[in-house]
Amino acid sequence: MPFPVKVSKELIQSLYKPINSNTHKGLQGHVLIIGGSYGKMGSMVLSSKAALKAGCGLVTTFIPRCGYSILQTANPEVMVLTDEAEKHLSNIIFDLKPNAIGIGMGMGVDSNTAIALHKFLKTNTFPLLIDADAINLLSENRAWLSLLPAHSILTPHPKELERLIGDWNSDEEKISKAKAFAHRYDLIMVLKDAVTLITDGSTVYQNTTGNAALATAGSGDVLSGIITSLLAQSYTGLEAALLGVYLHGLTADIALPETGYQSFIASDIIQYLGKAYLQIQY
Repeated sequence: MPFPVKVSKELIQSLYKPINSNTHKGLQGHVLIIGGSYGKMGSMVLSSKAALKAGCGLVTTFIPRCGYSILQTANPEVMVLTDEAEKHLSNIIFDLKPNAIGIGMGMGVDSNTAIALHKFLKTNTFPLLIDADAINLLSENRAWLSLLPAHSILTPHPKELERLIGDWNSDEEKISKAKAFAHRYDLIMVLKDAVTLITDGSTVYQNTTGNAALATAGSGDVLSGIITSLLAQSYTGLEAALLGVYLHGLTADIALPETGYQSFIASDIIQYLGKAYLQIQY
């Protein structure tokens, strides 16, 4: 198998789209983040704030009713829609047209949530990122994979990836199986690990930013928010994945001299996103 393509600063700069000086929030993309459940609403706080900080103009969350006050208080810039159920998602209905949707963060795998996800996937036509429990539900209901829009982005950590593609005996086998899976279903796969890999089923890319500080709760939720935000800003699925993973890792590289490894948390990724953007602009 050929060596992965390194995601260099030069590659990222070739993908990056500078902001038009005459833009406004309506032109910067509208993200819808769907997820959350009782006790896991922090994932929605993190992913929705990351989506805003990554540059989209508008963010709406769709969450169980128990999270309404949490989201409105934690992220006053974010709009909130609620499910009819109190503690988990049961019926994903919204009257808006987002530019991209991220789904699964903190969602749980309640049977009613699984039904709601299936119903959503059967009708959704918007660019899509799938993370966390939405990936786990897909792995349990593999026929649903055929419902995903072309170039949808999946962001599994190693255990979630294993549920999707089966186990592996070497890194080479893991990459080969993930690449084949992406090709079969026309997906973008972001293989989160100490070294994150991205594949569109044709080429495998290896991210070059990041360090052990990113091994912290909520880091993946933030990544999902960033990538979904970039999708909404008219990047292709592959471009959004490459740029999002690179920026995500770069925040930890920038912050490390100030925070050290142990004190860096997911909120710091969001805090340092501006400095990461500045580094790729020059």
